[in-house]
Parts: sequence; C-alpha cells; structure tokens
Amino acid sequence: MTESLHTPPPSEGRRSTLPQPAVRRLTALLDSGFVGRGAPTLQMLGRVLLHAAAVGAAVGFASLVFVYSLDVTQHFVLERLAGYLPLRAAGEGEALAPASTTFRPWLLAILPALGALIGGAVSILAPETRGGGADAIIDAFHNKGGQVRRRVPIVKMIASITTLGFGGSGGREGPTMQIGGSIGSIVGRYLQVTDRERRILLVAGTAAGMSAVFRTPLGAALLAVEVLHRDDFESDALVPSVLASVVSYSVFISFFGESTLFAHAAKYPFVPVHLPLYALMALVVSGAALLFVRTMETVRRVTATVHAPAWTKPALGGLLLGALATPIIYLLGTRMGEGQGLGILGGGYGAAQIAITSAPWFPEGWRGVQVLVALGIVKIVATSLTVGSGGSAGDFGPSMVMGGIFGGAFGRAAQLLWHDPRIDPGAFALVGMGTFYGGLAHVPIGSLVMTCELAGSYDLLVPLMLAEGIAYVALRNQTLYHAQVKTKRDSPAHRDDLILDFLKGIRVDTILVKDRPLASFARNTPASEVIRVVANADFQDAFPVLGADGTLVGVITAEILRTTAGDPEVTRVALADDMMGVPISVRDTDDLHNALEIMIANAMRELLVVDEDGKVLGVLDQTEITIAYLAATATAPRA
Repeated sequence: MTESLHTPPPSEGRRSTLPQPAVRRLTALLDSGFVGRGAPTLQMLGRVLLHAAAVGAAVGFASLVFVYSLDVTQHFVLERLAGYLPLRAAGEGEALAPASTTFRPWLLAILPALGALIGGAVSILAPETRGGGADAIIDAFHNKGGQVRRRVPIVKMIASITTLGFGGSGGREGPTMQIGGSIGSIVGRYLQVTDRERRILLVAGTAAGMSAVFRTPLGAALLAVEVLHRDDFESDALVPSVLASVVSYSVFISFFGESTLFAHAAKYPFVPVHLPLYALMALVVSGAALLFVRTMETVRRVTATVHAPAWTKPALGGLLLGALATPIIYLLGTRMGEGQGLGILGGGYGAAQIAITSAPWFPEGWRGVQVLVALGIVKIVATSLTVGSGGSAGDFGPSMVMGGIFGGAFGRAAQLLWHDPRIDPGAFALVGMGTFYGGLAHVPIGSLVMTCELAGSYDLLVPLMLAEGIAYVALRNQTLYHAQVKTKRDSPAHRDDLILDFLKGIRVDTILVKDRPLASFARNTPASEVIRVVANADFQDAFPVLGADGTLVGVITAEILRTTAGDPEVTRVALADDMMGVPISVRDTDDLHNALEIMIANAMRELLVVDEDGKVLGVLDQTEITIAYLAATATAPRA
C-alpha cells in the first residue's frame, strides 16, 4: 500500500542551491584524508615521517654550514681584526685555532654596525628574515599555510652570519629555527604535500634547527610544537618533530662531536627545603624577563619612528651596541685579564657558563653577584638593540643566557645569606635558564626538558617544574613572540579542523525538521505508483520503503529510478521491493560529522533519519548541514 503524502510548499522544503560551494568545501575536506578525521591514517603518518627524516637530514647539514661559517667569520672579523676574545661555553667548538692579536677597541665599536648594515642589505631580498626568526615561522604556520619563500633559508643564513659574526648580540638558535622551518616548508612544497603536512614539516624543520645547534633533541622537538601557541601545542607534529630532531642532531654531532653545550656539576642533589628559594628565584627571573620584553619593545617602537629605510635600521642598533659594549669590554679586559667582554657580544654562552661553574679569575662573594647582575642588565640592552632594531639574530639563546646569569646571581646571593653548603649556584643558573625563556615564550614543558638535557640529567626536574609553573603564571600576559595565538581555536591554520569538530558536537536530532511530510512506500507498492509519487515530490530525494512493522527496509533514490523508469516492461511488473537499495540512514543521536561522511560516501544529497527502533523520523539534507557549517565558518578565525 502506498503512503503518498502532500509535497510541501517551496518555503518549507524546497532545496536552496546557494550553499553548494560550502558543501563542496566540506566534501573536499573529508576527502583529503588528513583533515577532520581525527588521527591520520598509518599510510599518511608513514609518509610524513619519511618526509620529516629527509627534513631533519637537510636541516642538519644546513646547520653545519651555518655554524661553521659563523665561527669562521667571527674568527677573522672579531678575533683577528678587532682582537676581541669571545668567552665560550665549555661545549662550544672553534672552527679555527684561537688568534692572538692586539685589541683594537675603535674597530670593535663599529663592527656591529657594519655587520648589521650588510645583513640589513641582504634582507631586502626577504624582509621576513629581519629580527629573530621565530616570529616569522610562527606566522607562516598560522597565517600562510606553512608557505615560506625558497630564498628565505639562504638570505637568513647570510644575514645572520654577518650580523652575529661582526659582533651582534644575539643567538644562533633563532636563525636556525627560521632556516630549519623554511627548509621543512620548501621540502613539503617540492613533494607536493597537503597544507597540513607542509605545516607539520615546517614545525619538524624548526625542531631540527634547534636540536642541532643547542644539542637538545627531545627538548627542541617539544619546544617546536609548544611555541606556536600560548596555551596549546601541535600534537600532530610531535612525532615528526622528534624524528627530524634526532636525524638533525645525529648529522650535527657527527662533525662537531657529542657533548652538552655547558659544563656543570656531576650531580645536583634534590634538597626539598630549597624549593622556596627556587620559587623566589622564579619571581626574580620573571621580573628580569619582563624587563627584557619591555626593553625590546621600547627599541622596536623607537626604531619604527626613525625615518630611514628599514634595511638600514639594524645598523643604528649596531652603532649603539658598539658604543655601549666597547667601553665595558675594555674595562673588563684590563681589570680581569680573562673573559674579555663576558659574553656581551654574540650569544653570550660563555657568560652562562660562568654563572653555572664560575672560573678562577671571576670575583667571589658579593662582588661576583654584582658583576653577574650588571652583566645581565647589559645583555638585556645589548640584545634588544640588535634584535629590536631588526638585526638578523636570535632571541632564544640570549634569553637562556640571561636566565642563567640572573639565576646564578640569585644562587650566589642565597649561598652567602643562608650559609648553606648544599646550595649550588650552578643549579639555580640552570633552572633560571629554563624559567626565563619558558615563561616568556610560554613553553614550560619544552624549556624544562631542554634544560635537563643541557644539564645531562633530570636531577633538577622538581625545582624546574616549580619555577616553570610560577613563571608561566607570572608572565601570563607577556610574550616574546607576537605571532603566537592562544589556542588552536584561534589559529586560521586549524579553521577547517575546528569546523568539522564543531559539526561533531551537533546531534542530528537538534536540527532535524520532524514535521516535514514525507512520501514513503510499502514493499509491495507498484513501480508505476512509485514513479508517480516521486515525480510530484520536488524536494525529496531519498524515499523510504517500510516493512510491515513500519521499520526502514530500503531506500529508493533518483539514481535507481532513472535505471528502472526507462524500461516499460520492468515498470509494469516491478514493485518497490525490487527498486529499493540498501537502507542507508543515520540515527537521530548521531552527529552531523558522521551524517556528512555517510552522505558523501554514498553520493547522496539527503539522508533518512531513524530512531533506535528503525522507524523513520524524517530526512536530513545538505541544506541543514551547510547552515551549521556556515555558522561555524562565521565564528571561526579567518586568515
């Protein structure tokens, strides 16, 4: 028996063609196989890991070229020409034998400006290489689909070599973050991967760059997936980042040797009563980090007001750096006899080494505390002048150094005040390293693990956890990287993922129009009657065939009708039971994401909705799902 109901007027049920572009976009997202389906498939993951290993190898060799070229430039320019002897960390290698020449302060005063000017001129080819480099990579991830221009790695490398090799106060890790991330993006472009895979390779390359130069493979991988957000991390990129980091680290140490960057005590015993001191130190280091951010912003703001071409502005910062640093370096060199400059120029890793292990020539007692505090303040100003004016130098390394200097000064002061022989200033210096950068960059986990790798053990894990947590809260509203977003929900890179996640949160029954009249058939309905009813139903595409108990047993679609109606003999003898296909449907308790996948997989524009007993409740078509999709699009972040 046929249940032929009235066709609704256009205002109630006629399908709109306007949302079709949105439907096609949803179809493309689901068909991509790597968006909106949760975890990537094993085949997809295997391909990404293979690509990540290739990125790690490429970044490892690029880091070798960068570090060696930088060391050679520094040797000939700073050491041989200016007679400046950089203070090095115990694990820092030297490309060439140390030079012994006359100190020329007048030349040292202008070299940072000259190097910054050359680096600025080179950066005309890629203005995004100015500054530290991490912000540019974060911005490329969120707003550019992981796309980086092919010229960026070369331009960044040359600009950073001239800036740092001539005495700029900055680190090597920031440039290698941008160089590595750019290489990851370029590899993804040549392999023609999806946007999401290219972003993952960009993150993997970033991790590989830090891993090679800082020699902290696990910490670098964690930091790379954490630094993109203030309160979130890129879980999909973690395993590829670990693999790329390991490969890059292995390539780098094959040439430069396996060792931690800093020498340190063999063991740091855990003393629970010292935890309040670590907590207090975290607040002191957070204050120093706040001073660094404010100083950096002041330099950037003043530099922006200077009426001069952008590429010349780093030279102005270099001139001020030379004027500030040269007198201090001259005085320190004549009074101490060793440790000339104490790391004011360059990354300053030697200064952090002094804070950790001291040195025979370094002053003891309160005099040593005063020197470290003064050095930390000078390093803040020096780095701000270099990076804040647009010089191609990293802020990552100097941040770790500053944290080590202030942490070491606090540890020395605590030792003098409490007279506790168990207090080791080196432990406070290492904890200060992770606390300073972890709080400013909002990477507490990555910086924690990185510090443990630098120390060669996890003896400091508990005080690090305490100090990192305090700094994370204290510096909640401050950041070193303005391109960071709060969470994935705020990132245009995850806009499509979040839209599909949004659809997962909507049940079918919340948007189902239940009182919409439907045409349905019994199993024994003649084909001629089916064709007549379907011809008069201008909004319905899926027609249910019901069993004797009223449950759904099959679906008649337009495709089936086209096949059947063309044969008059079949039409004369066939029944609905002969014309129906499998009972494709969706439960009223399912979500829209699942309904959309079923719809796309079966090339249907409409799905029947049934309850738990198999009774038909209504139909769900593309229009309802598209409306939900457009609502999500309207509220999601836009690129």
